[in-house]
Amino acid sequence: MPAGNPVGNTYQPPTGGRDLLPLDVVQKHWIEDRLEQVFHRWGYHRIITSTVETMDTLMAGGAIERTEVIELQIGQVGEQRLGLRPELTASIARAAVTRLASVTYPQRLYYNANVFRRSAQGSRGGQQEYHQAGIELLGASGLVADAEAVLLVSACLSTLNLSDATLVLGEAALTYSLLSPFPETMRDQVSHYIATLDRVALEEMTLPAELRTLALQLMDLRGEPKTVLAKLSEFDLDEQQQVIAYQLKSLTALFEQERQQGIAVPPIVLDLSLIRPFGYYTGIVFEVVSASRQILGQGGRYDNLLAVYDAAAGSHGFPGIGFVLNIERLHQELVPSGQLPGELPPTDWLIVPKSESAAVAAMAYAQKARQSENTVRVEMSLDLEQSVEEVRAIARKRNISRIAWIADQGLPEIEIVN
Repeated sequence: MPAGNPVGNTYQPPTGGRDLLPLDVVQKHWIEDRLEQVFHRWGYHRIITSTVETMDTLMAGGAIERTEVIELQIGQVGEQRLGLRPELTASIARAAVTRLASVTYPQRLYYNANVFRRSAQGSRGGQQEYHQAGIELLGASGLVADAEAVLLVSACLSTLNLSDATLVLGEAALTYSLLSPFPETMRDQVSHYIATLDRVALEEMTLPAELRTLALQLMDLRGEPKTVLAKLSEFDLDEQQQVIAYQLKSLTALFEQERQQGIAVPPIVLDLSLIRPFGYYTGIVFEVVSASRQILGQGGRYDNLLAVYDAAAGSHGFPGIGFVLNIERLHQELVPSGQLPGELPPTDWLIVPKSESAAVAAMAYAQKARQSENTVRVEMSLDLEQSVEEVRAIARKRNISRIAWIADQGLPEIEIVN
């Protein structure tokens, strides 16, 4: 296309945006429909929240950095600052305490929506709009609630035949407490090196010998659950840490029992270096990792978030757990599998008026076909100048199985396209 052509250069999606063409949409819906069927079978109901939220709502839970939010143009002085939602949990938490105050709990909610997140600083053309599907289980805590969230994400993977995915399981409260001996100014750096398995960087940090040893021990708390829990038992755990360790042992044992009962549960890696924002997550955290090492989804427990939006909830908080699956990454994983539709759904009928005077009769015939009890796709031929062979060629190219030639009197002549 010539340089300077406005169609080629100017009228493109904004940086980080993306158009989905019809086949992209069909494949996206294929994924979403299967996830939705799983959510329904588990008793979850869809919730739709506002795409635009106040900055106060988005920042209240401490889940994200302000720099990640795409803020909208500010109007008059004193108006609320608004931003596009970068995730759904904060919006659902707000809706739960403001619009769902009179419902019974637990509430099982799911969503299928787009979110917007500013690209990382220094990146050019990075994605800013994402499509997500996920759930929030509100008003329930304990072993069974945690197990439901993990087993539900396992069911989602199973329905998509992603049998080679791995579930990486951590515990935010336990990890944070194990890091507490480190000076607060160094804690983030230590946790980063542990999470990235950078043993050399840890050894080069200026730390007392006992803290360096502790950091290296924490790095090894990753692997098969029984092995990791055995290593953890060698730590000098306080009473609360022992309670959490026991809960983790019970949870992983439950998953093993489910697997023995024939329930599809992906391999589990217990990783106590798995660190997510501590102001948000208060219990188990997990990531769904593909065989190609892509993070397909993530989630965890957040028992303090709803209290942020509801002063009446008091200091005890309001329990919740959820997860999100990234539709784009699921799509990337599924393309090589051959499961996704490879072409658009074909049209069942092509209605062709034989002349201009037959147009009204052809439209009436098409409308009658569309009102059939069986769902069909019906198209009208709009070019009366096309020859019979041109019409047939179009029908073959678009996989249209039947042509109805309509005469002036409205009588159809049916042709099966070979």
